[in-house]
Amino acid sequence: MPYIGTSTSRLDGHAKVTGLAKYAGEFKANNLAYASVVESTVPKGRIAQIDVSEALRVQGVVDVFTHKHRPHMADTDAAYKEDVSPEVGSPFRPLYDDNVMFSGQPIALVVAEEWEIARYAASLVRVSYRGQPHATDLEAQRAQAFIIEKPNKPRGNFANAFAAAGLRHEADYFIPVEHHNPMELFASTAVWEGDGKLTVYDKTQGVQNVQRYICNVFGLPSDDVRVMSPFVGGAFGSGLRPQYQVVLAVMAALALKRPVRLVLTRQQMYSLGYRPATIEHLAVGANPDGTLAALKHEAIAMTSQYEEFSRHDTSWADQLYKCGNTQFTHKLARVDLCTPSDMRAPGAATGVYALECALDEVAVALKIDPMELRLRCYSDREQNDDVPYTSKELRECYRQAAAAFGWDKRNPQPRSMRDGKELVGWGMATGVWEALQVPTAARIILTSNGHAEVSCATSDIGTGTYTIMGQVAADMLGLPIENISVKLGDSTLPQSPVEGGSWMAASVSTAIGAACDAIRGELLRLAKTMPDSPLRHEGQNEVALADSRLVSGQDRARAIPFADIMRHGKIDRIERETTATPDHDPKYARNTHSAVFAEVKIDEQLGVIRVSRVVNAVAAGRILNTKTARSQIIGGVVWGIGMALHEETLVDHKFGRVMNANIAEYHVPVNADVQDIQVIFVDERDEIINPLGIKGVGEIGIVGVAAAIANAIYHATGKRVRDLPITLDKLQR
Repeated sequence: MPYIGTSTSRLDGHAKVTGLAKYAGEFKANNLAYASVVESTVPKGRIAQIDVSEALRVQGVVDVFTHKHRPHMADTDAAYKEDVSPEVGSPFRPLYDDNVMFSGQPIALVVAEEWEIARYAASLVRVSYRGQPHATDLEAQRAQAFIIEKPNKPRGNFANAFAAAGLRHEADYFIPVEHHNPMELFASTAVWEGDGKLTVYDKTQGVQNVQRYICNVFGLPSDDVRVMSPFVGGAFGSGLRPQYQVVLAVMAALALKRPVRLVLTRQQMYSLGYRPATIEHLAVGANPDGTLAALKHEAIAMTSQYEEFSRHDTSWADQLYKCGNTQFTHKLARVDLCTPSDMRAPGAATGVYALECALDEVAVALKIDPMELRLRCYSDREQNDDVPYTSKELRECYRQAAAAFGWDKRNPQPRSMRDGKELVGWGMATGVWEALQVPTAARIILTSNGHAEVSCATSDIGTGTYTIMGQVAADMLGLPIENISVKLGDSTLPQSPVEGGSWMAASVSTAIGAACDAIRGELLRLAKTMPDSPLRHEGQNEVALADSRLVSGQDRARAIPFADIMRHGKIDRIERETTATPDHDPKYARNTHSAVFAEVKIDEQLGVIRVSRVVNAVAAGRILNTKTARSQIIGGVVWGIGMALHEETLVDHKFGRVMNANIAEYHVPVNADVQDIQVIFVDERDEIINPLGIKGVGEIGIVGVAAAIANAIYHATGKRVRDLPITLDKLQR
């Protein structure tokens, strides 16, 4: 049976539900020590003194590391740069010197024979500071924001076109700081192997990225460090960069020459990066017929004092809508917090929220249906470079989602739809993301007993990479999926970038396809040497692998079992490794698209908001696994509900400290908040994007969801709330 495009259960599912799957903080080692981090309590300044004497007196404490007492670390910024470092800035160096750059910064590490002892002793480390004035409020720093490289070139004359437009809309939209809250805490187990070599089990989205980073920071030969991460309990972008716990665990293991485990607390997870707070300024000029005359999008996002982190918030209008007069600007404002990080659909989740709310406001003002307005502005070409798309079935997304939702029954008048005592609102928005592919290698070993091992250093962060690797290999090798074993999450395996950006499915599948082609070529070469071979006149493109046989494409009766071919060749295995390098033809734009329709019900007296229905229609090329892909979109929608109604990191600006650094006070959607979510995959053939026609789905599920909900809340109440999250107090102002 074919596996690509089917609803295939996870190959790693049994290991996860039975507890056989091991995560970074669960690997055993002889003589294992446990570490606990001491954090700074001020957001900016210098460490005047660290007194570790009381901690060292605790029975069971092995050592306490500080910037004055630690193994040698590299002293150049280049050594701390890794695959996803911001291009500008000096990366954070844990325990490097006495400089404090954010509250919660690790400033000491206690290592003990037991975790409880380490945690207790860490509370006894006494630190005094020379504090300095700090700033953590984006709004207060807005005037000091500076322009970074503009993501899209301006077109036409925005100022003149906006002034002359029949309708002008201008407003700020605000997204607060949001933090990742994966179930698995960040953890590292650094195992000293006794011969100068280290095996590091780390929670990460890129084992080879971490391996290179460790080698650079500590000056270690690459052959002496192996990083493994076979399972990841969620990351969502937080694991793209090596986090400080891996540096500290390795530091302690090197110094003590014994294994060390460091598991961060939930509170400490709030000092690892976050979705930056952003002020999105939109100015839209529209013609009476609903076409766009002028569009300006300016984003002001926070970054740290030591790095310039940015993502493309303002580039998405060019992917979606026709407009001849545009202006886009991205600015950064420095604050005394750690550097922001990628969080699911970075730049798009925030920028598209503002864009799609602004377009809804224009539609309301023009008395045009919001979907109809988007269709009138629809662009079949990417506007910035004026090129077509490899594929774009967004119109069909609108059509199918609207039909499934029942959009034609919508009364456009705000506060006109009710369900008993609740106001009912219907809203919609568009989603867009990049369809990326990056150089990736894969190795396949086919054995004469009809089994195959497929391997790549990529991670599976819960998205189902194990399974799609198995599906693609099974289909292209012509084997049952039960005969496929998958290896990943090991730095010694074939090259892979970090897993993120929705690029891994397309990247690793293309590499697997190339390796399967190489296997097919070798089988054919051997088959042609067999006496009276039925395939002796076939070319490589004229044969296929099916049912554990090499088969003629012209006549399936002409076939030879793999086992017979390999027996003839006197071999018991064929091994091939290939690297797939994407052909990014600049004549095409590459994107996934979606149409999101949301229904909210709001208690008119209390203002309590429920998202009762969401329909998300997605065009993402060829869907490898409808089961895991649907799960990805549902997860994105749930996160979009959280973005719209729940999530907000609260910083006490007087102390520069996160005040709700836990999952009791940092609100995320729970079961009661998630009701009917319908996912539609729109058929989209794409013969340009890559040989299998694959686009990723990890990010697209969240994009547009917050805007659709915000637009539905306006429709229900007649009140426009532009700053997220939308809470009942904002509705009652």
